[in-house]
Amino acid sequence: MLYIAQRLSLSYRLLLYFRYRHHNSLPLSIIKFRVPFIRSVTESPPSLCRYSPSIYESSMTSLNFEGYSPRVEAGSIFDRLCDLGEELNLPKRYKALAKNVKFTSEKDTIYFPIPFKETETTSALKAVEALVATSLANLKYGESSRKIEINLEQTTCFLFQTYLSTIDGLGKYDVGIKAKLKDTDLFQAQSDPYRRMSANLYATKTPETYFHIHGSLEANTTLQMIGLPPFRPDLKTIEDISECIESHVQQFTIEELETKNKELRQAGVTAHKHEDFIATPHGKLNNDLPPWSVVPLETTTPPIPLFQDAPGAKPRVLSGIKVLELCRIIAGPVITRILAEYGADVLKVTSPNLPDVPFFQVDVNFGKQCANIDLKSVEGRKIFDKLLLEADVVVDGYRPGALEKLGYGAKALTDLALKRGKGFVYVNENCFGYEGEWAYRPGWQQIADCATGIAWAQGKFMGLQEPVIPPFPISDYGTGVMGAIAALTGLYHRAVSGGSWHGRVSLMHYDLLLFRVGQYSEEIQAQLRARQTEDFFELRHNHSVDQISGTVVKQMRKQYPWLFDQERYRERWVSKGWDAEVSAIKPVASIEGLELSFKRASRPNGSDEPGWEFLEEDTRLL
Repeated sequence: MLYIAQRLSLSYRLLLYFRYRHHNSLPLSIIKFRVPFIRSVTESPPSLCRYSPSIYESSMTSLNFEGYSPRVEAGSIFDRLCDLGEELNLPKRYKALAKNVKFTSEKDTIYFPIPFKETETTSALKAVEALVATSLANLKYGESSRKIEINLEQTTCFLFQTYLSTIDGLGKYDVGIKAKLKDTDLFQAQSDPYRRMSANLYATKTPETYFHIHGSLEANTTLQMIGLPPFRPDLKTIEDISECIESHVQQFTIEELETKNKELRQAGVTAHKHEDFIATPHGKLNNDLPPWSVVPLETTTPPIPLFQDAPGAKPRVLSGIKVLELCRIIAGPVITRILAEYGADVLKVTSPNLPDVPFFQVDVNFGKQCANIDLKSVEGRKIFDKLLLEADVVVDGYRPGALEKLGYGAKALTDLALKRGKGFVYVNENCFGYEGEWAYRPGWQQIADCATGIAWAQGKFMGLQEPVIPPFPISDYGTGVMGAIAALTGLYHRAVSGGSWHGRVSLMHYDLLLFRVGQYSEEIQAQLRARQTEDFFELRHNHSVDQISGTVVKQMRKQYPWLFDQERYRERWVSKGWDAEVSAIKPVASIEGLELSFKRASRPNGSDEPGWEFLEEDTRLL
């Protein structure tokens, strides 16, 4: 009963707090009465905002929203996340460190045409990340009152950085960029527009319902599932392609598509409204869970102190920590990109036989070495087993159960930890979480956004009665931050108590956190809509995420040119791996007395030999 009460407490604390905070619809006395676990009735009302606008440098312009400050709201969300410290297994004394966090912003404005508080929520998560890193620093360097600063513009750039990264000055949409990339699109699921649109949202035979099919990185199976051939070179435009695929999706009801999708183990999903999703058994169960979790796998291996920095080296809290990354696309690789910012040696391992999106590697591979290993071959397993013997952290971003089938899941790592006498930190990242009937399902950001109701909320914000995929892979990057927090937390507990630790994050839980935080008020949404161009309001459910993001990037360049400033938020390197100059977003968090930066530029997958000898062969220009 206590466990149930704690879970109800968690859900009510988040939901009722934010409803009160932003809609002022419930008096605090009612909240206390309905949620007895928050505090006793004799205590004073909780401080709804640690941060007062007066502590910030004023920059009031026409970009400001009357009565609303993203900086203040980021602090408020951070406070609520800190209130969940026990459920999230945060380090001891985290509340004492929280007072050193400061949120800053040059404009204090909302940048994304999205009804959810994306920048504010991820800024709060970044503050938690920095708080845990500071706890590790106190273990390594001694107790100190280190100031933490999170800049909201830097966070905003972090959330759409794949559209800001460049190779020799060329970005994602620029002519000539393909020639700069390594072709890891093995099945043309990205380069062929027809096959690319096998991952998109379409109307179904069931009136007013929509289904997001997803061919992942292969496309054939999903296209054949709806009665289409793998290739259609006769279709010359995106409009013709979309119309063709949608006409075939519309031959099936939602139920038929769900059945086919399950039978063929595809990543598609029904686009649910949020109230419908949380009414499903899976949604109801997961809506009461914390945003991420960190739990022990075993408790018998001894504590492992953090490694000391080399003489004369900059103070990097994770120097000497070895991280094995088994991930593709964005969310999983972002976890380890962040760990690299703190000084970890990250080895990204990909199969030469599996595809990946070429351009995403420009930003998510920063700070890493990248090797190809075939884990299905005898020789590949020998190499990987040798790497595992020295690894501290393993990050798994593959579909649920994939690594277990290869013999490298949580149980296998726990057994190896006991055998070698040194614990692991194992972090999982997936789409649908780890409890409930959909936990086994594969998925990507668009799938989570459709399942949880994010897409329907985006469509409503745009004045439509249909779902629309939000611009940018924001949930991917936000989930990556939660995964980094989980990894840092696991390393803290391993250093203090020993054992092996299991961190679990999902795209779905990031989206559920957005709903718990709450959308902007109707007044703020109206002001935000007034900023948008006509092109934005012409977007519909069957426009691809590339079309949607491209439209929004174009208008953001005109509205907020400072976000695209090469000097302010990005850094430039000469990359040996790309044989070119590359740029990407700087680390978001700033912690007094600690170095947060990359030790090497990005490179394509498979650029390095598999091993733990790391060289700093790249040159930073800015």
